[in-house]
Amino acid sequence: MRIAVPSDSGGLDAAVSPHFGRCPYFVLIDLEDGDIQRVQTLENPFFGSHEPGQVPGFMHSQGANVMLTGGMGSRAIHFFGEFGIQPVTGASGTVHHALKQYLSGDLTGAAPCLQSKEHHHQEVPPEGTYEKDDVGRLREEIDMLRQQMNDVDKRLDDADK
Repeated sequence: MRIAVPSDSGGLDAAVSPHFGRCPYFVLIDLEDGDIQRVQTLENPFFGSHEPGQVPGFMHSQGANVMLTGGMGSRAIHFFGEFGIQPVTGASGTVHHALKQYLSGDLTGAAPCLQSKEHHHQEVPPEGTYEKDDVGRLREEIDMLRQQMNDVDKRLDDADK
């Protein structure tokens, strides 16, 4: 099984990028019987800009079976499915942490991100929307980091009880 995770750098200790299409790198993890056999980091050839379906097609060409990511739009979820790749959203923290969550069954399924719903990704997004806008990307990353902090705070509160 090959699992792809968008990241801000390379390796298992890299932070999961909040959105697969605008990440600088993809970490590919090859598993056999649940054990990591190989970890590879690839540059995202569509980092600066991508068209709908390009990243799912690229991941298909790399042999990915699963895409673990912070978020993606409904069209991307559909494209990954068309390529036979299982999309899983809600990943956060490090690549290794997200992988462990997925393998333990704590991270499953895919739901369109809020940005996607706001931008009605049933159609091709107009030029200049958040997909190609650095400020929009940073705002989305801030929102994702806030959610991660809230999750960590909740886990700490639960641990204190």
